[in-house]
Amino acid sequence: MSWGFKNRMNKILPNGRAVMLAIDHGYFLGPITGLEKPGETVKELLPYTDSLFLTRGVLSSCIPEDTETPMVLRVSGGPTIVGRDLANETIVTSVKEAIRHNVIGVGVSVFIGSDYETQTVTNLAHVVTEAHDYGLPVLGITAVGKELEKRDARFLSLASRVVAEMGADIVKTYYCDDFEKVTSKCPVPIVIAGGPKFETIREALEITYNAMEQGAVGVDMGRNIWQSPNPTAMIKAIHAIVKKNYSVNEAVELYESEINVKA
Repeated sequence: MSWGFKNRMNKILPNGRAVMLAIDHGYFLGPITGLEKPGETVKELLPYTDSLFLTRGVLSSCIPEDTETPMVLRVSGGPTIVGRDLANETIVTSVKEAIRHNVIGVGVSVFIGSDYETQTVTNLAHVVTEAHDYGLPVLGITAVGKELEKRDARFLSLASRVVAEMGADIVKTYYCDDFEKVTSKCPVPIVIAGGPKFETIREALEITYNAMEQGAVGVDMGRNIWQSPNPTAMIKAIHAIVKKNYSVNEAVELYESEINVKA
């Protein structure tokens, strides 16, 4: 791979670990709570974020042009939460357009096991071919749409391996029981999605810690950060687990101390 590709991968995974902040949810959920004004949401979180994962519309309209944080651009989409099937995605942003936005990588969702499996796997394969021509890394996302019950080790191992086989440079998937069965059979780095909001702060921190212990290289988390009662404290706690090897209890203490300072 070219120097440019390696440089961009190093920005996504500095020292081999990543805290990506996902704010792309509006592409299928609209103005979800916490992302009504994306630019305001991320303002205080950027110092603890290696890259933002977002759409071209939010990048163009909400993120100041002097922002130094690297961007990874979602390029697949189409259906929404009120449509018939979230899996019916196409490529909605070209690699050429992504390059115009000066991003360091692009992301594509793949819906294994859905009626649109072949379509979305092909979406990823075509984007990988084109993106690699320009030295852009590709994040392959093992999406499950509304079918959250699919999040088990057998399914996620299959989905993650397929995404890697199609050429994705990083896989984004969900944490599950026996997660090491997923990471050990995937030949490229894995970051975990947060998924729906957990009931407690500790749950999100436990998922992060367990995933790191079982082979993940980081997170690409959204709702469990910017929908938490104190997003800045939360991302600091996540950052401490991923980057500084904090335990869950240490991360909870950090979160609580940040709240006390602010109070």
